[in-house]
Amino acid sequence: MNLVNNFFAQQEAPIKETLLAIKKIILDLDKDIGHQWKYGMPFFSYKGKIFCYLWIHKKYKQPYLGMVEGKRFDEPFLIQENRLRIKIMLFNQSEDLPKLEIETIINKAIGFYKTGEIPLPKTK
Repeated sequence: MNLVNNFFAQQEAPIKETLLAIKKIILDLDKDIGHQWKYGMPFFSYKGKIFCYLWIHKKYKQPYLGMVEGKRFDEPFLIQENRLRIKIMLFNQSEDLPKLEIETIINKAIGFYKTGEIPLPKTK
């Protein structure tokens, strides 16, 4: 078993299920998204460039999505804390995942890596 899969396998329910669901949402968004073990945690990359990761918040004991270029995004659901570059999105494992918010921020990050600019929100 590789290190990424081992990380998920070692988590306890319901954190494990939450992390696996987030992982699936991210990987399903674009065929060029991959995942790998880097810096001691599971990272996701777009065409080889790392852009986000999954981890568990030490203080809150909640899973979170860390956005590497988070400082570039102003979504109210992203938290800066004491980080300079990264912002995180905390998840309460007893609530439904905010799939639309996850997809929105991942698509913005991919757009940034494609163009160097933050894409405007899609209008319906």
